[in-house]
Amino acid sequence: MVAVVESNANSIIVGQLDSGVSESNILNGNGTISRTNSGCGYVSSGAAMTDEPCVSCTTFNILAPIYKRLDQKNQSVRESNFRSVWLSRNQKILNWLLHERSSIICLQEFWVGNEELVHMYRQRLGDAGYMTFQLARTNNRGDGLLTAVHKDYYTILNCQELLFHDCGDRVAQLLHVQSALPFSQNQKGSAQQEFLIVNTHLLFPHDSCLSVVRLHQVYKILQYVEQYQRENKLNLMPILLCGDWNGSKSGHVYKFLRSQGFVSSYDIAHEYTDSYADAHRWISHRNHRGNICGVDFIWLCNPIKSREPLKKSWSEAVFGIIKCQLQKASFAEKDAFAFLKDDNHGNFITYSAFCEALRQVNLIGLPYGLSSQETEDLWMQADINGNGVVGYEEFKRRIWNSECSELKEENCSERTWDSEQGIEEEAIGFKVKKAVLFPREAEKGMWPENYSLSDHAPLTVIFCPVRIQGSERMTRL
Repeated sequence: MVAVVESNANSIIVGQLDSGVSESNILNGNGTISRTNSGCGYVSSGAAMTDEPCVSCTTFNILAPIYKRLDQKNQSVRESNFRSVWLSRNQKILNWLLHERSSIICLQEFWVGNEELVHMYRQRLGDAGYMTFQLARTNNRGDGLLTAVHKDYYTILNCQELLFHDCGDRVAQLLHVQSALPFSQNQKGSAQQEFLIVNTHLLFPHDSCLSVVRLHQVYKILQYVEQYQRENKLNLMPILLCGDWNGSKSGHVYKFLRSQGFVSSYDIAHEYTDSYADAHRWISHRNHRGNICGVDFIWLCNPIKSREPLKKSWSEAVFGIIKCQLQKASFAEKDAFAFLKDDNHGNFITYSAFCEALRQVNLIGLPYGLSSQETEDLWMQADINGNGVVGYEEFKRRIWNSECSELKEENCSERTWDSEQGIEEEAIGFKVKKAVLFPREAEKGMWPENYSLSDHAPLTVIFCPVRIQGSERMTRL
């Protein structure tokens, strides 16, 4: 499905973030907004309004009624069985979204199987000036994605659907967005900023062997983004990846995205690092097991010259999963090498032994495991000298000590590149201005018992355009 929508808007919207407001202040009993947010299209700075054009984006897993449990003793009792209950909660969700007035809204677990709910979202968002794009998960799962873009401020140049066809029936949406009004880009003239935005919801890690499936899903997204950029010659534009990633900052998906130049916008805004100490400072979800964790992200990747090749980065991430599985089996380095080489009397690993080891740790031999081609690609990465076997030093370098290299934030936002003609080009990227979780307790790693909108906290981020040129540092527009 491809959507091309024209817009005659005269400004760029940004929803104001009133981080001190509570749920009760936003919503009242009759389903209306109890206080007004200006949403004027510019960022409020103190008492005065600035003329700084920005992009505001909200990602929110709204918990489909077919999944919301109402009785912990009887798991079959779901909210979807009680119209008044799910209708009231989703009216409040819409109230909150329209109060926030983000220019881009990415929703997950949108109940596409209920026509009344779908109509309500389309009508209320449409009346507020949004274009909506929905995508159901495959195999009639009942839920899916909804992405809404304010038509007064953006033109949708393209909208693509990604169907993963994996064991989780997951999907993703890719939108190519352009600002409605041009602004000054350089002395040669003006341009309208373009960027790519992805909305997705990854598989929940019910079992550790599903790690490779989740990595597959992200790999497919990045492959598609690369293909879309290559076919449309769009390498000089920022990329936003939004959604419920069902994994924390300590997981393989997080490290994989970091190795590809993406940064967590919330962590950048709050100056958190990738360290273990900062991994649990905030949360965004209380899952069905009662655990609280931070799983909702808006990832940003600005135009950069070079990053690790996608296939190589993918291989390193899979090696990380292999090491993790071996460590869970209580294997130390030498024991892990012995396990991989199996009964071979030489001090090396053969391809057949490598495949058997992957089968034993549930990474191949299952419908959702690594394909034969992917297994061969991994082997080629591990066999550094190409002699057909993997020695102990190769094992240490490629498998045991291989990790996705984690790029620092400045490396993602201050890169240089050359055009095919060898002339430095200029691009417009994004700088994270502000990022807020609601309710505010989530920012302190706590989950309030009186929060009722969902089992996820919505994340809203404001991005401001920045000029990136050659080796110069970013400057505000």
